[in-house]
Amino acid sequence: MLNKYARKLFASIFTPVAAWLTRVGVTPDAVTIIGTLGVAAGALVFYPLGQLFWGTVVITVFVFSDIIDGLMARMQNRSGTWGAFLDSTLDRVGDSAVFAGLVIWFFLGGANTFIAVTALVCLVLGSIVSYAKARAEGLGMTANVGIAERSDRLVVVLVATGLVGLGIPEAVLAVVLVLLAAASLVTVFQRIVTVRRQALGDDVSPGT
Repeated sequence: MLNKYARKLFASIFTPVAAWLTRVGVTPDAVTIIGTLGVAAGALVFYPLGQLFWGTVVITVFVFSDIIDGLMARMQNRSGTWGAFLDSTLDRVGDSAVFAGLVIWFFLGGANTFIAVTALVCLVLGSIVSYAKARAEGLGMTANVGIAERSDRLVVVLVATGLVGLGIPEAVLAVVLVLLAAASLVTVFQRIVTVRRQALGDDVSPGT
């Protein structure tokens, strides 16, 4: 949902950046890889040190590479299956790093087991959400449904984590993670139901 309404705005903002990178010879794949490394560094270096605000700032800066690489690919006429595969795969690496960083901090220095466990649940369910869509597409079906898509989950958890880093109560992050976990679970079931309808529609003959 957030992706639907925000992508056009950010595309217009970052088009000049994408054009400049294209002119100096940078490839979309390089931007994708650097963006993922930046997100992972922000999450797995800053978060475990308890630097939730600055970790979020670093992650947010590099998250925008996901928009820039797509713009560059279109400018260079390099959109294709390889770029889509690399982008999708590394998106999951970055997302996992964000939740893993929270798990590490709140299990250790943050000493909040509830948030740590809830972040771990979000990590697992987020992976299942992504897998369900990928598996459906691999079988020739679609699963583009759900109340908690990738961009929604990422924006919400980053905002909540950054605010906690600025001093608001950790309970806010706990509530957000619980809601994210619930929304992710609902999304998994929505995608299962959607794929089941398509599969049965293909498998059941008209006379049965």
